[in-house]
Order: sequence, then structure tokens, then C-alpha cells
Amino acid sequence: MDENFKKIIPFALNYKRDVTLNIIFNVLYALFSTLLMVSLMPTLDVIFDKGEKVQTKPIYTGIENIKDYGVDYLNYIITSVSDEHGKQNALLLVIGIVLITALLKNLFNYLASRHVTALRNGVLRDLRQKLYKKIIHLPISYYSDKRKGDVMARMLGDVAEVQNSFFQILELIVREPLTIIFSIVAMLAISAELTLFVFLFIPISGFIISRIGKSLKSKSQRAQQESGIFISTLDETLGGLKVVKGFNAENIFILKFNESINRLLKLSNSISNKNNLASPMSEFLGIVTIGTLLWYGGKLVLIDQTLSSTAFITYIALAYTILTPAKAISKASYQVKSGLAAAERVFFLLEQENTITNKTDAVVKTSFEDKIAIENINFRYAEENVLKNFSLEIPKGKTVALVGQSGSGKSTIANLLTRFYDVQEGTVKIDGIDIKDMTLESLRDLMGLVTQDSILFNDTIKNNIRLGKEDATDEEIIAALKVANAYEFVKDLPNGIETNIGDAGGKLSGGQKQRLSIARAVLKNPPIMILDEATSALDTESEKFVQVALENMMQNRTSIVIAHRLSTIQKADKIVVMHKGEIVEQGTHDELLALNGTYSKLVMMQSFE
Repeated sequence: MDENFKKIIPFALNYKRDVTLNIIFNVLYALFSTLLMVSLMPTLDVIFDKGEKVQTKPIYTGIENIKDYGVDYLNYIITSVSDEHGKQNALLLVIGIVLITALLKNLFNYLASRHVTALRNGVLRDLRQKLYKKIIHLPISYYSDKRKGDVMARMLGDVAEVQNSFFQILELIVREPLTIIFSIVAMLAISAELTLFVFLFIPISGFIISRIGKSLKSKSQRAQQESGIFISTLDETLGGLKVVKGFNAENIFILKFNESINRLLKLSNSISNKNNLASPMSEFLGIVTIGTLLWYGGKLVLIDQTLSSTAFITYIALAYTILTPAKAISKASYQVKSGLAAAERVFFLLEQENTITNKTDAVVKTSFEDKIAIENINFRYAEENVLKNFSLEIPKGKTVALVGQSGSGKSTIANLLTRFYDVQEGTVKIDGIDIKDMTLESLRDLMGLVTQDSILFNDTIKNNIRLGKEDATDEEIIAALKVANAYEFVKDLPNGIETNIGDAGGKLSGGQKQRLSIARAVLKNPPIMILDEATSALDTESEKFVQVALENMMQNRTSIVIAHRLSTIQKADKIVVMHKGEIVEQGTHDELLALNGTYSKLVMMQSFE
């Protein structure tokens, strides 16, 4: 059994009732499919007056003679009805048997489909829930070298493919094989010689069909990977549409997208052509078998006279009914290959190790009492250290600013404090407790974060702001907006705080979006505030208002401010000047200017006033 299929089984076991009932109804469907064909024989016997007349009610003598007993008993009933009510009523009787059998066959088919639908859709939901939970809990470092489109393709296309293939597997191992088995049993009962003759052709057909689908799984994997590339291209295009248009780069992106789509087209055509070949190929091989049967069976009827004509017609009908499940099996086996290729991609993501997790004995820290201590940190994203033997203390209630050129490691400090990344060497402590020994939830509850990129979601202003405090009242939300100098524009919007701001806040200006991000941090009201270029998107006038608000917010609060602008950091208790991951200067604004060193040069270079 394929390893990826084994991994799907636990998801299906959540729906044991549906699995069990589906199997039961599929067994009954297969049984009545065969009985429907078998019931044609007495109908034909009545029509052509070929049936054996049984005047005496047969006696049941044991399971070993059940076939003869069943045939004799049916002939006895038909004979009785024919003698008492005429042949036309006998014909109505056997036709009634055919209709009831057909009704039961289709009823069980519906009931089996009903339960497999509940199973498929339930497994689809559970897989997507688990996959989304994994996606959202994996560390940020995991996505630094991954395409978002590939992750989206696994969530959307691959999971749906797994759902479809799982449905095919159920039919592959239960319904269709049983239909074939029951039909073969009935065929053996009618003519063992003819059935053994049929078996000579089955291995040949199976070999031809398996050869056609040999490379299907690898092509399906490549097609699913290509789906991730084109979804990623689409996502990047929509996210950077202003840049694309501003640089007249539409043709570059159209070419890139078309190349991906064309590769996907070739793979999809190849996969579909093989899938489409399964059904006609199996049907043709089946017809070849039927043709051979007509030749050999005709000999038994006409020359050897060891088989009755009505039994032979019923036999041919049974042989033909095998074609439908055989076609379904060959087609399903191809779809299963595609599904298992998709399952491999889904489970690869599900089985990724989350390197940033809570320890089993992690402590829940609910307050901040003393200081943050960063001790002897060495940290690298790739091979070269971004921080080198970095140490810093941030006392409670103080504002510490980190400045330096791009790439000096300022934002990395914010990433380490929030455990978006874990340090490789050294420790980060809060009140003497290593942050790795705290629960992630309690650590991040102590912190408010305003990033350089104002990250907002396609929802109302209200829901965006109360992200860190779900039970916040409208009054609290408005108060936070006022602190962030955002209420001035929010109150003028058509629906106030209930206004939807569009995808990524696209209906707002950059400054408005950033002020909402600040309001979100204000509402959370954490003891530690991390501002990573928090005022970078604001115009000069807005910055002045927000700076006052930030100063009010940072009173009696521990703040780590990462910034270039003097207006954000000139009143900080300590300014730390960084260069290539190391501290080169630290002190107050005035002390650093007096040194006339790196900080003074930064002031001049960035036109600080």
C-alpha cells in the first residue's frame, strides 16, 4: 500500500459510520447489479418458452444445493402462475422481479454515494483545517525561501485532488471489484468452461492498461508544482501591480505567466490524454473479449449444445456488465496516481517540523517587571552572521532606539525578541527568564508590534484593530484610534469603524494604514512595544501628530524603536548605533552628537533636524 494512502486513512477513520455504510451499500449494489442480469434469464425463458416446467414445490436440502433449489423454486412459481393465470401474467411476474431488482440496485447506489460524499467532503475539510493550522504555525523562516503560490496550490488544488482520488480508491477496492466477482460467480454458475476461457484475456488487458499509466504519477507531481508557480506569479502581480504598471513591465509578467501556463498545458494534456485513454482502451479490450465469447459460446450453443440460448444471452449480458466496473477501475487507477502525487505534496507540508514551539514545561509569563537582556547573540539567516556577539539591556519603562544603515541587524532584534526566529548562540531573557522557556502565547502577549509594512486585512477597521483584543468595545477602539491620530479620518468614512478597507487596506493611503497599525498596537496595550520603522509611511504633518501619540503611549512603557528618523528617536533614553551586526556607539541623542562619530554622520546623511 502506498505510504501516502496510509496517511489518509486516519482522516477517514473520523467517519467510520460513513465508511462502513458505504461498504455495506456498495456490496449490496454489486450483488443486485449481478442479480439484475441474472433475472433476465427467467424473463427470456418465459418469452421464448424455454423454461423448465416444475410442478412440485422443491425442498431445500442444504447450502451446497442452493443454486439448483433457487432455480427450481423460481421455475415452480413461474409454472404455477402460468398454469393458473396464463403466460402473460407469468411474464409480468418475471418483469416485476427485474424492475424490483433494478430499483434496489439503484437505491443502494444512491445510498453508497450519499455516504461517500459525506466522507469525501469531511476528509477535504479536515485536511484543509489541519493544513491551514500547520501553515499558520510554521515559523516565518520557513516561508523565506518558499513561493506563496506553491503553498496556496497545495491548500486548494492538491487537497481537492486527494479528496477525489480517495473517493476513487473506495470504489477501486470495494464496489467495482465486488461487481466483477459477483458477475464472475454467476458466469461460473452458468458455464464454467466459458468463464475459464474468458480468464485467458484478463491478464493481457491488465498488462496493456498498466503500461499506459506508468508515468502518470511523476507527470502529476510536475503539473502540481507548475500550478504553484503560476499561482505565485498571479499573487506577485496583484501584490505589485503599481510597480508592474509604473515600470511598463506588463509584457514581462505576461510572458512569465504565459510560459508557466504553457508548461502546465502540455503536462495537463499529457495527463488527461492518458486518463482519457483508460476508458476506451478497457472498453475495446472488453469488446474483443465479448467478440471472442460470441464465437466460442456460439459453438457451445449451436454445435455442442451444452448451453441453452437464453443462458448464453444472460451470460453475454453478465460479461458485458463487467466492462463498466473494469473501465471504472482502470480510470480510477489513473486518477489515484494523480491523487497520490498530490497527497505526497500535501503531507510533505503537513510533516514539516515546526522549529519554534513551546517546551513541555514552558512557563506562562503574565507580567514584565525588570528588564530585557540580550546576551552574547550570534545570529545568521544563511551563512554569514547578521548579529555578532551582540549584548544589550533594556530596563523596564525605558525607550531604547536602534539605528544604523540597512543590513546592520536592527529588524533582526525585533524578530528575535518576538521569536519569529530563534537565536543560534546566546540568549534573550525577560526578567531573567530565557524567552525559549516561556510559552509563545504569553511572550507575544507582552509585546505590541508595529512593522515597517502596515499589514492590514480585507475586513472592517474595527476587526483589524481588535486583532489583539477580541473583546474590545467600540469605545476602546475609538480611544485607540484617537491616540494613533487615526480617528480624524475614520469618523469621516461612510461606515466609520465598520468600513471595509479592502485587500491589504488598499482603500486607504499609506499614512492612514500605518496609523491603523499603530492603533492596533495601542489597543492591545502591552508592557513592551516594538516599533519597526513605525512612522516610515507617514507624511510630515501626520508624523508630528503620531509622534506625540507615540510618546504618550510609550510613557511608563518599555519600547524598542527601530528607526532612521530623528523625530522618532531623539527623546529615547538610549540610542544604540549598529553597524554590520555590532554596537559601535550608544548613549543619548546629545551624547552621541557630541562624540561626532557614526551617529553624527547618520544624522547628516539622513538630513536629521
